[in-house]
Amino acid sequence: MYDVYSKHADDFINHEEILETLAYADENNNNLELIDALIKKAALRKGLSHREASVLLACQDEEQNQRIYKLAEQIKKDFYGNRIVMFAPLYLSNYCINGCTYCPYHMKNKHIARKKLSQEEIRNEVTALQDMGHKRLALEAGEDPVHNTMDYYLESIKTIYDIKHKNGAIRRVNINIAATTVDNYRLLKEAGIGTYILFQETYHKESYLKLHPTGPKHDYNYHTEAMDRAMEGGIDDVGLGVLFGLDKYRYEFAGLLMHAEHLEAAFGVGPHTISVPRLKQADDIDPNQFDNGIDDDTFAKLIACIRISVPYTGMIISTRENQETRERALRLGISQISGGSKTSVGGYYMPEPEDENSEQFDVSDTRTLDEVVKWLMEMDYIPSFCTACYREGRTGDRFMTLLKNGQIQNCCHPNALMTLKEYLMDYASPETKAIGDKLIAREALNVPNEKARAAVLENLRLIEQNNRRDFRF
Repeated sequence: MYDVYSKHADDFINHEEILETLAYADENNNNLELIDALIKKAALRKGLSHREASVLLACQDEEQNQRIYKLAEQIKKDFYGNRIVMFAPLYLSNYCINGCTYCPYHMKNKHIARKKLSQEEIRNEVTALQDMGHKRLALEAGEDPVHNTMDYYLESIKTIYDIKHKNGAIRRVNINIAATTVDNYRLLKEAGIGTYILFQETYHKESYLKLHPTGPKHDYNYHTEAMDRAMEGGIDDVGLGVLFGLDKYRYEFAGLLMHAEHLEAAFGVGPHTISVPRLKQADDIDPNQFDNGIDDDTFAKLIACIRISVPYTGMIISTRENQETRERALRLGISQISGGSKTSVGGYYMPEPEDENSEQFDVSDTRTLDEVVKWLMEMDYIPSFCTACYREGRTGDRFMTLLKNGQIQNCCHPNALMTLKEYLMDYASPETKAIGDKLIAREALNVPNEKARAAVLENLRLIEQNNRRDFRF
């Protein structure tokens, strides 16, 4: 029986319930009356259950699918406006003792260059990222109890936060590391991380065990229950995701939403973000060896259905995807993207020699951060480098309450404009700056609250005239 409140993985990700859900969706994929009712329910901006959402994902009627896409775009605008949060991954180490069959960091790969950044190398990497204009990082590392210890992570986080370079500073560090203990999550929280991110890879338990044949990650339950331990350790912003292409996408979609439902029921707040990576080419990994790849149209529908099912959750797409795919995804619900990313260890400060390769996957969007920022603004998006919510304590249920009430835009929109202004002054090319200044001038005048509008205009003036930094609402 499906038990959303249980903290045992086999209960809140219940295999039989998912199979019944998929059968129900197949039975109703052309039930236009039900599909119409579900779209109308989604339009209330309260979300959908995994079973309801699975019907819409299975829908074969093109007219109804277009309604889903249109609704996803509108819901994204309603809750997140035209802001797109910017971040970059920082790979600390690719040492790993797991045997994951889809990742080049697996232990048996003997020809990949194994690296671990020293604290001095971290300083070099972060300085290079600050010189691009980044303010938010996502730390990445393989699982290795000898090389990648909790003490190493904590020291690295402190190093990153301590680096002040010109006008640059990393204001928020998220972290994507292996499942760990409640005590360790408590230490990460005390170190000041933002979101703890852990991809499930696949919710299909039998497939999961085959894809992770060796190493501590083989323990499906320990991995799947990690978010419960993270929240018990005080981390109230967690990020979910699966690697689409490992198993059947409809199964993963249902499991992903069941996980979100569980967190909401057990802790009063669902995931802060959901990422949507697809399996890509890597060092010794050929995605064609896997049978469950999804095409771009299916990928777009997945994003749209996630957006209308969990309307309050941020959605992330990385440079795994190319410019065209990312542009389409932005319209359908994505609220965070990376830019200028490197997936190698030490790739920002010092390019790797041609005979070395420490990348986790091949990057499809190879544009610089400045090019990505310019591209976003040309589409009337506001690239946001804001991290104020985390410094002001607007996390977990406090953030979600403001979001659900429609109040978060009173904070996020002004902060996005001011941090974009900082970026334009400090890092942008002349062409990007010219486009951005026009965008900011227009958007500042459109701040709906008169008092907030006056404050934004004054703060923008102070930033430009007095070089003041780090305003926040």
